[in-house]
Amino acid sequence: MWMLAIFIIFTLILIYISRASLRDRRSHGFYRFFAWEAILALIVIDIPFWFSDWLAWYQIISWFLLVLCFIPLGFGVYYLISRGSPDKEKRSESPLLGFERTTVLVTSGIYHFIRHPLYSSLFFLDWGVFFKKPSVAGVLLAVTATFFLIMTSKADEIECLRVFGREYQEYMKTTRRFIPLIY
Repeated sequence: MWMLAIFIIFTLILIYISRASLRDRRSHGFYRFFAWEAILALIVIDIPFWFSDWLAWYQIISWFLLVLCFIPLGFGVYYLISRGSPDKEKRSESPLLGFERTTVLVTSGIYHFIRHPLYSSLFFLDWGVFFKKPSVAGVLLAVTATFFLIMTSKADEIECLRVFGREYQEYMKTTRRFIPLIY
């Protein structure tokens, strides 16, 4: 019962954060909400196993992915804020979170290698949580989150093409979506 309560509380928080995006199916935040929900469900069902059998092969993979998820998150947010010149006046689209309102296309740092480090972070979080206790329900939730992260990135790319035009189109040719040199 407490797991359901946790899920509901955090779902309400995610709904609040995503409220503008949920009104716009074309927004990347619309799809991101569903990725967040799948990851949240995965976290909730795996909470009891978080620290059990922590030297098992699947737990080692889990910890590696969970630690790894902080690298693209940290660098991604840092470069968006420091080089993207977020501006609420120039980018007033309501579904965007504050740091997403960049007015300059960021192509340096981690963005030199991948276009979506924040979604990469969620991808690693998703699969890191899955490996806490691999299960059929877990794989369904992890695949669902992965699907919605891919949809999020595609919607984000449409938004970036609209804002940055040809410059973003050229940038897409030189970078990968989530993982350098792979995808």
